[in-house]
Amino acid sequence: MLPMTLRQMEVFTAVVRHGSTVAAAGALGLSQSATSAALQQLERVLGTTLFERQGRALVLNAAGRTLLPQARNLLEQAQHLALSVGAANASTQPVRLHLAASSTIGNHVLPLVLARLRATHPHINVDLRIGNTEQVEHAVLALEVDLGLTEGPCRTPALLRQPWYQDELLLVARPGSRWTQNGCDIAALRQAHWLLREPGSGTREVLEHSLLPLLQEWPSTCSTLGSSEAIARCAALGLGIGCLSRVLVQPWLDRGELVILPSLLPPLRRDFALLQRPAHTLTAPLSAFVQACHAHGQLHQDQN
Repeated sequence: MLPMTLRQMEVFTAVVRHGSTVAAAGALGLSQSATSAALQQLERVLGTTLFERQGRALVLNAAGRTLLPQARNLLEQAQHLALSVGAANASTQPVRLHLAASSTIGNHVLPLVLARLRATHPHINVDLRIGNTEQVEHAVLALEVDLGLTEGPCRTPALLRQPWYQDELLLVARPGSRWTQNGCDIAALRQAHWLLREPGSGTREVLEHSLLPLLQEWPSTCSTLGSSEAIARCAALGLGIGCLSRVLVQPWLDRGELVILPSLLPPLRRDFALLQRPAHTLTAPLSAFVQACHAHGQLHQDQN
C-alpha cells in the first residue's frame, strides 16, 4: 500500500491555494478536522512539515515548495486517467479548471468564452485568478494553474504560447479635450499626459515596443494605474490619454464618454494567447475550454 493518498495531495494543494485549512475544507467540501488530519498524515509520512504559520495564514516552506509541482502533476495525471478510462461517465461529472488571465481578457473576453463553454459542458466549473501578464506567466510556470491567458508576447521561453484572438488597441481621450482638438501627431503625443498600465502588463509592453521608440521616452507627467478600467475612467474625466483594448473601451465609445484620437500611427494590434507548460497534457475539460476559446476567436474574426 502506498503511504500517500490522492486525497492528501488534494488537501495539500487546496491549502496552498486558499491559505488555511478552514478555507481549503470549504473548497473541498470536507470538515476542517478532516482537512487538518489529512495534512498532518501527509507530513508524518514525509517526515517533515510543509507549511509555516504567518498570522492566520499557512505559507509553504522549502519542503512544501519542492512537493507542490509534483503534487499538482500527480493530481493532473489522476484526473486525466479517470477521464480517459471512464469517458462515457466523466462527461457528466463535475470538473474544476484552474485558470489565470490578464485583466482585459479576464474581465471582458473570458466571460463570453465561459458562457459558450457552459452551454456545451455544464459540468465544467472554473476558478479564475486575474492579474497582469507577468503574474499569469508566473502562475503557469509555478504549476499554480492549469492554463494561462495573456496579451501580447510571452516573456517566459519555457512556456508554450498559442494565439487565439486578435485584439486592437486604441488611443482614447475625453470628447472635446485638447488632444482631440489639436490633433495627435508625434510632437503632440510626446507632450501628452499619458495614462499607463504598470510594468508587467501586456498593454504596457505593447506600447513600449510599438510606441515608445517614436516618443523616445514617456513624458514626466505620465501616470501609472493598476487597471485598464481605471485608465478608461480617468481618460473620460479628461485627465489624460490612454491606449486600451477595443473590447474594453467600446462601451465607453458607444456612450460618447470617450473618443478615438485621430493619429498617423500604424494600427496597434496584439494577440491574446493561451499559455501552458510544455509537458502538460490537456485533459478533456481543458481541451473543451481551449476549443471554446478558439470558437470565440473565430467568431470575433468573422464579425470584423
